[in-house]
Amino acid sequence: MEWLPGFVASVVQIGALVFVCALGILLLLLAYIYVVDVTQKTHAIRRNYPIIGRFRYYFEHMGEFFRQYFFALDREELPFNRAQRSWIYRAAKNIDSTVAFGSTRPLNHPGDIIFLNCLFPTLRENFLPSGVVTIGDGYTRQPYTPNSIFNISGMSFGALSVPAITALSSGAKQAGIWLNTGEGGLSPFHLQGGCDLVFQIGTAKYGVQAADGSLDPDKLAKIAAHDSVKMFELKLSQGAKPGKGGILPGVKVTSLIASTRGIPEGQPSISPNGHPEVRSIEDLLEFLRKIREITGKPTGFKMVLGSWEWLDELGQCIHERGLEYAPDFITVDSADGGTGAAPQSLMDYMGLPIKRSLPMVVDKLSEYGLRERVKVICSGKMTNPGEVAWALCMGADFVVSARGFMFALGCIQAMQCNKNTCPTGVTTHNPELQKGLDPANKANRVANYAKNLLQEIEVIAHSCGVAQPRLLQRRHAQVINGDGVPVALNEIYPEVETRAIYLARDEDTAESA
Repeated sequence: MEWLPGFVASVVQIGALVFVCALGILLLLLAYIYVVDVTQKTHAIRRNYPIIGRFRYYFEHMGEFFRQYFFALDREELPFNRAQRSWIYRAAKNIDSTVAFGSTRPLNHPGDIIFLNCLFPTLRENFLPSGVVTIGDGYTRQPYTPNSIFNISGMSFGALSVPAITALSSGAKQAGIWLNTGEGGLSPFHLQGGCDLVFQIGTAKYGVQAADGSLDPDKLAKIAAHDSVKMFELKLSQGAKPGKGGILPGVKVTSLIASTRGIPEGQPSISPNGHPEVRSIEDLLEFLRKIREITGKPTGFKMVLGSWEWLDELGQCIHERGLEYAPDFITVDSADGGTGAAPQSLMDYMGLPIKRSLPMVVDKLSEYGLRERVKVICSGKMTNPGEVAWALCMGADFVVSARGFMFALGCIQAMQCNKNTCPTGVTTHNPELQKGLDPANKANRVANYAKNLLQEIEVIAHSCGVAQPRLLQRRHAQVINGDGVPVALNEIYPEVETRAIYLARDEDTAESA
């Protein structure tokens, strides 16, 4: 047994050597993974959080197999559930968007939409491209004919980062869709991609404000001189915070953002809750006419509907003043719209959801014979094909989304938009976090998302038996009522006929012309 101590010592030495070698290999492997993660440009989480960021994708994958053991199911998470986000991620990455086993929608939840497939769906040889809709035709010097039904809603520079805006601009160009600047002014990064732009004028009039806060005609004309700026949108209110202006925390007001907006650096940027120039329907129409005359381009307004009596006043006032005073478009936002920062009391309790407001606006315009003159843009949680197809059924001419494209950029719904700590670089101005978002890669995802969503809308339209999405009508869909029973949309919202007085007035105008 005299050999035992020496044997044990040898085993210990070998074990220690193996441990050191294994540890060395592990450290080398971790170093390799670290280098791979920080140099790749596809996944912002892995780039910003090397090594540990990989666990997110592992847990996301394993969640499919362990879902029966957890309470958080596909349709439970808010404001966007896992099923909604997963579809957007797959569409943005241009990977297989089919699912197996069965739908996770209960199909009996009040408010859910069901489309009515046709016994004889439209065959491929009968497919048609989406019809052309021109905004401002006959009433502006430079009317605009968009290429796409689905476009990017307002997200301002300041709320979003430099690489995010850059990616949206380039992705919009690839997909042939427009990008709304949001209320934060026009930055070089909006122009960089060469896409069509809608310039939004918020209550603070960032980028076009005079010293006293009023509209500066010279600055507005300078913005309009850009060929890529196609339309102007006057923002009266926003779904997530009706009656409250934009809120940009001081930590997000960098020197670049301050110079773009024309505000002091490092100070919170709080917009007024309304336009002092617009205190009545007459003021609104006059202000829109002024913007249209200066820019020569289609001009409309954005609002979230609450009280609706003013819709009648709007229709009457337009006919009294003349159709040239009408807005070229109205953007209808939903009470469940998104934002970077808002009081919870407004976000939770104020305004009407889009399923109530959109049909009301469309029907009022029809009632006053303005449906051809005024185009309708639908906004507010329009991220998936079903929601967009529903909006087309209800009469929207165009649909816009903000948060859908944020998901396409890599947003993981971390709810850090107002804290400058967004882990994916979408809504932060921290250079260390921004580096995870590669504009070139994310631009491709933005374009993929738009193209795949439009393709899915066409699938719905063809299944309903129409040749292209703009032919969808209310008779093609039903909504689940409080009893869990589907009810036809055209029964809930029957088509509205134009008042005879306005039909006669239009005929008289045409004859005199």
